[in-house]
Amino acid sequence: MSAKPVKAMPIQFYPRLTKGRFNNWRVLMIIITQLIFFGLPWLNWQGQQAVWFDLARQQFFVFGFNFWPQDFIYLMALMMAGAFALFFWSTLSGRIWCGYACPQTVYSTIMLWIDRLTEGSHTQRAKLDAAPWSAEKVLRKSSKHALMLLFCFWTGFSFVGYFSPIRDMAGALPTLSFGPIEWLWIFSYGSFTYVLAGLLREQVCKHMCPYARFQSAMFDSQTLVVAYDAVRGEPRGAQHKAAAPQGDCVNCNICVQVCPVGIDIRQGLQYECIGCAACIDACDVVMDKIEKPRGLIRFTNEQNMHKPGVVSLGWQHLLRPKAALYGLAVVVVLGLTSVSLLQRQPLKLDIARDRNILARETDRGWLENSYTLQLGNSSATEQHLELSVEGLPGVEIYSDEPVIALPAGSNRQITVRLEVAQSSGSVPIVFTAKSRNHPAWKVSAPSSFLALHGT
Repeated sequence: MSAKPVKAMPIQFYPRLTKGRFNNWRVLMIIITQLIFFGLPWLNWQGQQAVWFDLARQQFFVFGFNFWPQDFIYLMALMMAGAFALFFWSTLSGRIWCGYACPQTVYSTIMLWIDRLTEGSHTQRAKLDAAPWSAEKVLRKSSKHALMLLFCFWTGFSFVGYFSPIRDMAGALPTLSFGPIEWLWIFSYGSFTYVLAGLLREQVCKHMCPYARFQSAMFDSQTLVVAYDAVRGEPRGAQHKAAAPQGDCVNCNICVQVCPVGIDIRQGLQYECIGCAACIDACDVVMDKIEKPRGLIRFTNEQNMHKPGVVSLGWQHLLRPKAALYGLAVVVVLGLTSVSLLQRQPLKLDIARDRNILARETDRGWLENSYTLQLGNSSATEQHLELSVEGLPGVEIYSDEPVIALPAGSNRQITVRLEVAQSSGSVPIVFTAKSRNHPAWKVSAPSSFLALHGT
């Protein structure tokens, strides 16, 4: 039994731009995602950059919330929610994330727009590449790559703006006087964008992205996929009134020409398909021209894939165990995280004992222990704190500051001495720091008071 040869797609091909309702959604998603990515660093919140990951001070500022390294659990929760959300949407709609919101797809589409602007349509680009070098070719090629590099520089600049104050960077932009670390990350992120989206493009989706390999584990018989209606479309051929009966597919190959990864959807479901629906828009235009109903290529599922006609999909495909579990997981993780954030105390307190002198006797005969308190304020306003100690009757607290001023988003170390008339052995105690500004804000930490040996 001989294997049927498979026609390989050339490494260099020229996607054709299309118009239609799904293309409009793709353009809208590109606008939304890029407004978020490029715009967030420029927003101010309560007098400072709204989203700022200050690695030097190990603090993350997100719309008034100040996160410290010990708040890493919130990042883990966000990553879990994102993963479950991806599984949820993949179960419902296949690779709709890849086709509409994935950065690789978004930036590759922007690069395709630059291609169109500088080199013309897909046929003009192919002819330009095949033509010998000339002044026009050099001008068009250099213009294309110059615009790509400019866009990639701006993506790198915006990315670094999440970690370094972007307004300070904007002030250094005319002279390009960025710091070495800033230059390193601008160059790195911009280079990755240029190589992956500008040069490799669809090869990343086809050969490098792992999601295409394990997506089938999340699919079921009701997952929406882009499919060709072979029952209605075959046999393919030009539409002639006097000819033998033909399917609705006129074999124009426009569905292949517009595919950003260069596959022929008529060959069946393929792992390379990113669900962008460009082929649906292109086929709908052809069907309108030959006065045939739309839907020869459409979003459908495995159950309806081989049924003739346009199958209407209701909301019942949402009510499936796998999709419901993924959706429930997203709701639970986000719900618990939201409750935790709302109940989160902005004050931090850690206690360390003075290991050099565990206990000593004062001039008046009292026992004294020394402690180092690490205080943190993750709120957006300065807090004034009062200290108290529970568990040791008659204790007296001594520090350089009876009321501790703790600036917004800062840490401070202070030394505190506790004195008591008498104590026996080790006594468990609890330190409490309470805000004068917000009496409901208080934080406690356990420690112990040690007596001298023999007392």
